[in-house]
Amino acid sequence: MERNSSIEERAVNLAHYIIDSKDTVRGAAKKFGVSKSTVHKDVSERLLKINPILAHDVRKILNENKAERHIRGGMATKMKYSHHDKQAI
Repeated sequence: MERNSSIEERAVNLAHYIIDSKDTVRGAAKKFGVSKSTVHKDVSERLLKINPILAHDVRKILNENKAERHIRGGMATKMKYSHHDKQAI
């Protein structure tokens, strides 16, 4: 029984972290030392049963992150190649 409560506690902690920091699933996974799949399952499935309101709030953040990911990817590529160009000079 203790294992279930620790999983539920982790799900709630992950949700609060994502909401407070506006971090991505990947960032939360790194911070908590779990896989991206675990973070996603915790905040998408488990949290709905534990605290639906909190699940709704974290879903808003995850949807924002998903909508912005193409921008982040473009910025990362731009930085990669601008750094690459500076080394060639």
